[in-house]
Amino acid sequence: MAQKQPIVSIENFTMCFGDKKVIDNLSFEVLKGEVFGFLGSNGSGKTTTLRALLGLYQPTGGKLLINGAPYKVDGDVSLGYLPEERGLYKKEKVLDVMMYFGELKGMTRADAKQFSLEYLERVKLADKANVRLDKLSGGQQQKVQLGVTIMNTPELLILDEPTKGFDPVNRRLLMNIIEERKRAGATIVFVSHHMEEVERLCSRAILLKDGKSEAYGTIGEIKKQFGCKSMDDVFIKIYGGEEMEAFDE
Repeated sequence: MAQKQPIVSIENFTMCFGDKKVIDNLSFEVLKGEVFGFLGSNGSGKTTTLRALLGLYQPTGGKLLINGAPYKVDGDVSLGYLPEERGLYKKEKVLDVMMYFGELKGMTRADAKQFSLEYLERVKLADKANVRLDKLSGGQQQKVQLGVTIMNTPELLILDEPTKGFDPVNRRLLMNIIEERKRAGATIVFVSHHMEEVERLCSRAILLKDGKSEAYGTIGEIKKQFGCKSMDDVFIKIYGGEEMEAFDE
């Protein structure tokens, strides 16, 4: 079987803000067609790395490449990004917003409308199509944002906490949608604090702590490295002390 090629390559990435080094010589790859877990406690450097990968930050050192080149909006890789900080036009109607973003992604207006209506039906928001976004709950807005992210079937999806704040029913619904994108051949960079989601979806992962790699490999390799039966146990073993300190504060 041919070796899968990387679609994301991070090489010796270093990031400093003033005198503070937040990423320290980080290197890893995401292979085409895989779901890759990008994991770590709050403040470990995940969001900084993603923003640098997308060209929002200029790295202090190293290379961040998508298909062998720095990311460009008009490049040869179609990309969907779901940021942790959601951002949609909240004064506009749900359907209008989705169609607008669909057209920005190169879809015809008719195709954008068809996708939007079918997606809203699936996620139980069909009755909200003509409601302003700011009238929806946070979870409902999050469903709309995910729909916008996967419109036009991007080759690379970067999902930062896609199920954050969801109840079990809606979490399962969104997990099913993500698995469908995986089966369709998309590459997915998956950020989550829910380790059961990571074990269900991801073939490989990296765990960051203080801007450095604490573990990198297949899920099985990582669990073996730390002598753990679950990724929950691995996470607690690596980050447990600092998470409890933060909680105590």
